[in-house]
Amino acid sequence: MFDPTSRYAKLAVKTQLVPDPHGDGTPREIRHVERRFLPPAEASAPVVEHAVVEGDRLDNVTAKYLGDPTQFWRVADANTSLRPEELTDEPGSRVVIALPRQ
Repeated sequence: MFDPTSRYAKLAVKTQLVPDPHGDGTPREIRHVERRFLPPAEASAPVVEHAVVEGDRLDNVTAKYLGDPTQFWRVADANTSLRPEELTDEPGSRVVIALPRQ
């Protein structure tokens, strides 16, 4: 269902039956991915710190260091940011680039 490098790839797909409010009441199946919790800080190994400059975007920073802009979520996880776009808002701030520990 998800690309193997997706943050959701290893999560279980759950199914829930709910009554169809617009139909005859027959249950409707809703599929969803189980909740994803942020990994603890010790689950990743810092590789480098990036000094944010004006115009930086998280996808471009991620592409520079990890080679894949779609892995921005790894950088956000390592910086415990619930709003990834905030990581590059302030020029001069530091963004930790980390990889999962093996």
